[in-house]
Amino acid sequence: MEFGSGAYKGGFSFQSRMEEAPGTNPEELIAAAHAGCFTMALSGDLGRAGFTPESINTTAKVQFTNASGKWTIDSIHLDTTAKVPGLDDAKFQEIAAGTKDNCPVSRALASVKDISVTAKLA
Repeated sequence: MEFGSGAYKGGFSFQSRMEEAPGTNPEELIAAAHAGCFTMALSGDLGRAGFTPESINTTAKVQFTNASGKWTIDSIHLDTTAKVPGLDDAKFQEIAAGTKDNCPVSRALASVKDISVTAKLA
């Protein structure tokens, strides 16, 4: 598989999905897209609330399980840490929760049973 932008070129197969072969898989790509989208949306939401983040770092963990013979993404957990001068934790939690619910990739993944976020200020 190769991205049109050239950002990635590598293996994409059953072995890279279910075994330990090099390459990527659909779930890893979904995790990367979700973490990236959430980070961009959080930056925008913080800005609209009057805060300028110095940094935001987000990872996503996708839970991929076999439920009654059907492979399913049943949860995604976003873990984000942000350095935002002048922002208290309560307001940060409020903004991060809203971002989790409203970023475009979260909305696209609405059929996933559980999307959660752990948000920490650095």
